[in-house]
Amino acid sequence: QVQLVESGGGLVQAGGSLKLSCAASGRAFSFYAMAWFRQAPGKEREFVAAITWSGSTYYADSVKGRFTGSGDSAKNTFYLQMNSLKPEDTAVYFCCTEISPGASVKDIASWGSWGQGTQVTVSS
Repeated sequence: QVQLVESGGGLVQAGGSLKLSCAASGRAFSFYAMAWFRQAPGKEREFVAAITWSGSTYYADSVKGRFTGSGDSAKNTFYLQMNSLKPEDTAVYFCCTEISPGASVKDIASWGSWGQGTQVTVSS
């Protein structure tokens, strides 16, 4: 089983930045891609960003140009650099991995392993 642990969340003012980390561990771990989703109170979980080890990146329109995903294969860790944060970015952010080749990275059902989430709060 793969374990994912997110960190880096917190409280920040609008316009500020945060960097989230997602460390993967567990059984012989190799994966094709990792993604970030977020869930605001009363809303459904939504796609934020995804990155593959080959270097392909995918972003939701709402974060494009502000958020950047990256990965460190030696550490089995993915990162999400979030700049120019807005109050509407407030949510619990989840990382996930284990996706079947060819599945849609933006589809929650495509991902097999999830972390517990980290809270990001952006004040106005």
